[in-house]
Amino acid sequence: MFIPEPHTQLTPEIDTDRAIIMGDPARVDTIAALMENVQEWAFNREYKSVVGEYKGKKILAMSTGIGAPSAGIGVEELHRVGVHYVVRVGSAGAMQKGIELGKLIIAEGVVREDGLSRRYVPEIYPAVPAYRLLNLAHKYAPEAVYGIIRSHDGFYTDDNAEDEAFWSGKGIVGSDMESGILMVIGRQRGMETLSILNNVVLYEGDLSAGVNSLVNGEELVAQGERDSLLTALNILSDESLEVAV
Repeated sequence: MFIPEPHTQLTPEIDTDRAIIMGDPARVDTIAALMENVQEWAFNREYKSVVGEYKGKKILAMSTGIGAPSAGIGVEELHRVGVHYVVRVGSAGAMQKGIELGKLIIAEGVVREDGLSRRYVPEIYPAVPAYRLLNLAHKYAPEAVYGIIRSHDGFYTDDNAEDEAFWSGKGIVGSDMESGILMVIGRQRGMETLSILNNVVLYEGDLSAGVNSLVNGEELVAQGERDSLLTALNILSDESLEVAV
């Protein structure tokens, strides 16, 4: 008899070593429609989870809410129940002009502007994805934008525009809130991680309009969400991941 993890309510009975995480609990329903033999697992706080199959591989899908603290808790509890591969599928704001709505942004590394990851390791420690998951991303999403992104803690700070302009000038391609903590915890716990983001805000565009487009299912953004979910499912069901780690 397994005692469920306190926040996610997961146990080793999920019987899989691979998971897709996302901020929005509603996105769990979206990915469930793409899988077979789906079993609802739990819905506690922001953590909604299902287990299903894709191309014969068993995969957990779980929401983690907004920001590094809740995502960090989710990743730690995934580790505790035996998950080794974690792909984040989320939304991002573009940090360069020319990245259209619905375009996938895949992180090759992350500028860590969140607070939590500093409690794990100093800021000079890099947040980077697992090489073989990134390699598989190039296989399944060759047209995505690849580059360094920025993970931060909030949208409404007084100097947010100045921060974005600074990092845009350094070549950052996108911005989210959870990828940094995912990759830092992943490295500390021996997990392989990757972050696939759907662009919902044009650079220097209106944040509220972009996020509302995601909520309302605007065509380009909705297609980007589907593309990101399918990319993650294809990566985690790839036969190459059967090689012992």
